[in-house]
Amino acid sequence: MLEDKPEILTIQEVAEIFNISIQTLRRWDNSGFLKAFRASPTQQRRYKKSDVIKYLQTSPY
Repeated sequence: MLEDKPEILTIQEVAEIFNISIQTLRRWDNSGFLKAFRASPTQQRRYKKSDVIKYLQTSPY
């Protein structure tokens, strides 16, 4: 599932992986469950694939 994804994921890609809404991902970021970073000039959230994999392995979701 994640093998063919790039190392940096958009919020939409991560929402699809978890089958949740983008708003839920924003809440997770704000709560510290799955932190995003903002590297672009537009300050859009991006996620490291390694962080997503780690969360998938340790999360009860």
